[in-house]
Amino acid sequence: MKTLSIKQPWAELILQGRKKIEIRKWDTKFRGEFLIHSSKIPDKESMKKFGFENLPLGFIVGKAELIDVKSYENDEEFLKDGNLHLAEKGWGNKGFILENPQRINKIKCNGTLGFWEFNRK
Repeated sequence: MKTLSIKQPWAELILQGRKKIEIRKWDTKFRGEFLIHSSKIPDKESMKKFGFENLPLGFIVGKAELIDVKSYENDEEFLKDGNLHLAEKGWGNKGFILENPQRINKIKCNGTLGFWEFNRK
């Protein structure tokens, strides 16, 4: 199944339904359900900012559905969606619009950049 590695606390914020748009510098034609993998290295500043101390790292932790990709053409558009992506300017101008986040039983595995295939062995 398609999988996307996302740093903590962003993966957790998606699973909580607080982050509805994932910001990336690249586009994708992929649409549909994918697994959420928490990267091994967290975003330490954001962990503090959102009040997290200990979140799972290096695990598939959930799944969500990518329904569309939004291109942010200017800062005003980006800032308007700030409560949906919780990101800072400069992280990218592509917004992966997510729905139906669900937590699953953790699966330990290594991740990689971009969408990648997870095959349970």
